[in-house]
Amino acid sequence: MKTTEYYLKARLFPTIICAIPILTLYYFGFSGKVIDFIDFLKGYKWVSDITISIAIIYLMTQINRFVSKELFQKVFFKDELNMPTTNFLLHSGTFFAERTKINIREKVKEKFDIELFTKSEEDKNELEARKTIVSAVAQVRNATRDNHLLLQHNIEYGFTRNLIGGCLIAVLISLLNLYFFKSVIPNLLAFNISIGFAILYALPILFSKYLINRYGKYYAKVLFEQFLQN
Repeated sequence: MKTTEYYLKARLFPTIICAIPILTLYYFGFSGKVIDFIDFLKGYKWVSDITISIAIIYLMTQINRFVSKELFQKVFFKDELNMPTTNFLLHSGTFFAERTKINIREKVKEKFDIELFTKSEEDKNELEARKTIVSAVAQVRNATRDNHLLLQHNIEYGFTRNLIGGCLIAVLISLLNLYFFKSVIPNLLAFNISIGFAILYALPILFSKYLINRYGKYYAKVLFEQFLQN
């Protein structure tokens, strides 16, 4: 149930929101030609305009997830090395009180037998300290996987990240639409719609660092709070 809820809200919903430009291209530019082609597929009753739209959305779900993780997450967080879940547990991190960080470190040692770096070790080799925290956080996530409150924050973070990834694709497709509906198949309505979409989808990208950091910090805070209570 939780996997289904995450997929629906954090992956599918952002994709549907960001699929409008490509569906605009399909509807105004190719739908009639595709239907003509479908007429040849007499033996495949399941093939229809709706089926193709669903297939496009599913494909975009995979593309959005890839773009959001491989581009935005790597740029902002260097994979997980600079994520809030890592920064919060560094000795140099100031988000949690020292007593809270000590409690988390002690519980990580007790439950997973992972010894996080001391302050002097961290000062000498911060990269290895971060890598050790990343390994510990992976175990913390597994230990709190069934926590409903944490799931909701994970969905919020996943939705935001995937929405931003989808917006990048949507902007590129909107720019393609502008050329297509201006020069290839002139259509003033579709052209004006594409201008609006290009501007609209660019906004989350402009604020992407702020949004991803904000929801990433919310998730990290709840993750460690629930871990201590678990």
